[in-house]
Amino acid sequence: MKVTTIGGGTGTTSVLKGLRDYPDLSLSVIVSMTDDGGSNATVRDEFGLLPLSDLRKSIIALSTRNTDEILRDLFMYRFSQGNGLSGHTLGNLIMIALSDIAGSELEAIKACEKLFDTKGHIIPVTLDKVRLVAEYSDGSKLIGEHLIDESGKKKRIIKLSVSDVAQANPDAVKAIMESDFVVIGPGDLYTSLIANLIIPGVKEALMTTKAKIIYIANLMSKIGETKGFSLSDLVIEIQSYIGRDLDYVLANNSEIPSTILQKYKDDGETPFQDDLSQDKFPGLNIVRSDLISRLGIKAVKGDSLKRSILRHSSKKLGEELYSIFNRNHFTWFSWLVKDIT
Repeated sequence: MKVTTIGGGTGTTSVLKGLRDYPDLSLSVIVSMTDDGGSNATVRDEFGLLPLSDLRKSIIALSTRNTDEILRDLFMYRFSQGNGLSGHTLGNLIMIALSDIAGSELEAIKACEKLFDTKGHIIPVTLDKVRLVAEYSDGSKLIGEHLIDESGKKKRIIKLSVSDVAQANPDAVKAIMESDFVVIGPGDLYTSLIANLIIPGVKEALMTTKAKIIYIANLMSKIGETKGFSLSDLVIEIQSYIGRDLDYVLANNSEIPSTILQKYKDDGETPFQDDLSQDKFPGLNIVRSDLISRLGIKAVKGDSLKRSILRHSSKKLGEELYSIFNRNHFTWFSWLVKDIT
């Protein structure tokens, strides 16, 4: 079964870790290329490369070298001091060097896939250098993923676009078209997910592919992006950017620990109201399950960006998704056998 994930950041890595060890899955991950915050700003501005952080995370998430912890830790190591080094990860520096040695970022990614024996392929959504442009309900605009992500704006984003002409990476289009299933999310609605969907060629592929499309909703709202949204709002927004109805939505239905919930509420962020129903979305398969990770999130030295402390469980995501895959694959296989006989 061919599965393609679309996203970026920790949400996508949770999905990849959850699916990596199923032997009958062929995995591809399409990664957003608009991150311009933190060390990615240096990568883009000084080296002229596409952002590396989400590529690096996906490489580690798909790595089958489970026993080689030293190599993995080195690749993810973030410098916490040193003029010009603080905030950077060793993995990003290695990928910069590999891009120079191999002649391109694509070749650097292939080298890292070989180095970490990845279960699947990591695909930049575009090879063009673009920035996100968000237009708000009050008529204002912000340019740059980092500014949009950290804006704290209370107005809704009414349109997300890119700053320059861009085209989808042909490998990304090919992965979508050949997939049995496409998994979108979890991740920040605009800066991690829709950032991929607005690249010309991606929407067209999603509208054409025969793959089932599954959306995994975030656990909490985010100021500046989804404050005041319900799960229905998320589904409607995703569907508007892909140009077709979703086949499945996967949503958490377990209680969030009160201590964690309070920290989010203190920042003005809340769980999404679950207002999904068959009346609103007649063809949508709604899967509700306990998807929360009970593992604590440790702060990383040298990381100046604000990170979520509530995460999806890789194991739970993997189990739920694999169940959906098998259910559909068995139905398709039964239909094929019946048709042949």
